[in-house]
Amino acid sequence: MRLGIIGLPQSGKTTLFNALTRMTQPTGTPSGKIEVHTAVVDVPDPRVDRLSAMFKPRKTIYAKVTYADIAGLDGSASKAGISGTLLNQLTQMDGFIHVIRCFENENVAHPSGSIDPNRDIQAMDSEFILNDLIAVERKLERLVEEKHKGAGREKVIIERETVLFERLQVALSAEKPLRDEAISIEEEKMLSGFGFLTRKPALIVLNLSEGQKPPVIEYHHQHSQIVALQCELESEIAQLPPEEAREFLKEYGIEEPSLNRMIRLSYDLLGLQSFFTVGPDEVRAWTVRRGALAPEAAGEIHTDLQKGFIRAEVVAYNDLVSLGGMPEARNKGKLRLEGKEYTVLDGDILNIKFNL
Repeated sequence: MRLGIIGLPQSGKTTLFNALTRMTQPTGTPSGKIEVHTAVVDVPDPRVDRLSAMFKPRKTIYAKVTYADIAGLDGSASKAGISGTLLNQLTQMDGFIHVIRCFENENVAHPSGSIDPNRDIQAMDSEFILNDLIAVERKLERLVEEKHKGAGREKVIIERETVLFERLQVALSAEKPLRDEAISIEEEKMLSGFGFLTRKPALIVLNLSEGQKPPVIEYHHQHSQIVALQCELESEIAQLPPEEAREFLKEYGIEEPSLNRMIRLSYDLLGLQSFFTVGPDEVRAWTVRRGALAPEAAGEIHTDLQKGFIRAEVVAYNDLVSLGGMPEARNKGKLRLEGKEYTVLDGDILNIKFNL
């Protein structure tokens, strides 16, 4: 899972990046300068800790999330769209964390001259919508040329793509992000080569000063959520030793570190879940989309397991923990064999049987 942290200059992107990764990147990148910092972070999961305590493996491996602090966006994309270097970084992301400045600070000027969260959200959305619209219109031009040439692909395929991209053009022209468009499985295949920015899930982070109440935000789009964080405070807490951090969180009434909340919200937005593999060598968490069948989950472990998939031994996390181990789960009938049509559930523990 790769999540890009975006926002206008001086919004607090790098501050949030430091809070999530426990890094100390300097803040205040000049406006318009393209700069990307990345960090891979373990996904906190108490289930992994419990399984590790049960099996005492040689290695314990958590699921990973990559955060990218992306500077260079300022809400003023030209008619040519976002530059190639920056666009390449953005299209690689699975989703975006959009940081919105809500705090006042006379020493840190807002690029637009005032604090207006709703305006700033719209500015970034408009930049992404414009970029996607340019890509859609270019595709439509190519489809017209292809249709006139009369050679190559079947006309029915060209017509289907034309209908789809004309629909996307209408939505974007109305300043509607493509997250709001219902896309069929067939249409998904047509769009597989396009990294449309407004199709990616978006988590809007309202960056508050200490003790500030969140402003009222009007943002009613699909695959989007809004969360309020005190990014500066969270960043400071992230640099503390664990015991001190817990005390500070308690003192400021913060229920859990921002890292935990952001990952949970990100999993929800991207429709992801975790499953586990266990044994004396390794206890490991894996990430897979919700609704994935067993062979797809096997492929997350290794492509050979997906190719040669026969069946999977499956036990639910809660059953395994409550019963105390694999032998007990097997004796109680909670360890079962599942085939290729089994839909993997969050918390499943899998042992893949395969043959190549």
